Amino acid sequence: MTHWTDRFSGLAALPEDVAHDLETRSRVVHLPAGTRVFAPGQRAQNMLLLLSGSVRVQQVSDTGREVFLYRVQAGESCVLTTACMLADEDYSAEGIAETDIAAVAIPRAVFDDLSGRSPVFRRFIFQTYSRRIADLFGLIDDIVFQRLDVRLAERLLALEHDGLIAATHQALAVELGTAREVISRTLGEFQRRGWVELSRGEIRITSRAGLERLSRSVT
Repeated sequence: MTHWTDRFSGLAALPEDVAHDLETRSRVVHLPAGTRVFAPGQRAQNMLLLLSGSVRVQQVSDTGREVFLYRVQAGESCVLTTACMLADEDYSAEGIAETDIAAVAIPRAVFDDLSGRSPVFRRFIFQTYSRRIADLFGLIDDIVFQRLDVRLAERLLALEHDGLIAATHQALAVELGTAREVISRTLGEFQRRGWVELSRGEIRITSRAGLERLSRSVT
């Protein structure tokens, strides 16, 4: 795949010689859904730019509890990978391919070289890094200050397709940084109010208006 740099707005402005250098010294990798892209304790050897698919980044506690951190979509880079590359540190979380993915792997040597000699490449790194850090602060703000029922209502509306959400209680708990039991209890209350119907591995929205009212409510 050539000219993949055009897929990333910050790289489209690279001088032609630098873009050619970046493309020829990097490689495109394809991974199936469910692949562990990186894991705690691993060394970050490549900067990852996602061309297609979705990667979920999460942290797993000593007790096995998963805490969702963020999701990398097509056209984005992984901030944890970038941070590890900049600081020369190992990963502290894991990345799981939620779908089949295609990604550009920029080797550390190329990352270091272009960071030093290309202002455009350097600006791209720090701009994407800054945006993702802002997203993480937003996540922290949601977890600490926003009511869980409001966040759950917003997530159900975002995941809904033709009135259905194909997600387990555990998956929702990971996304929202809480326990499965809390999600089950909150969904039970939503069902009591007539907003959803629950079945194994599936949630049907029966009153979108009810969820929308809750999602707009002041916490």
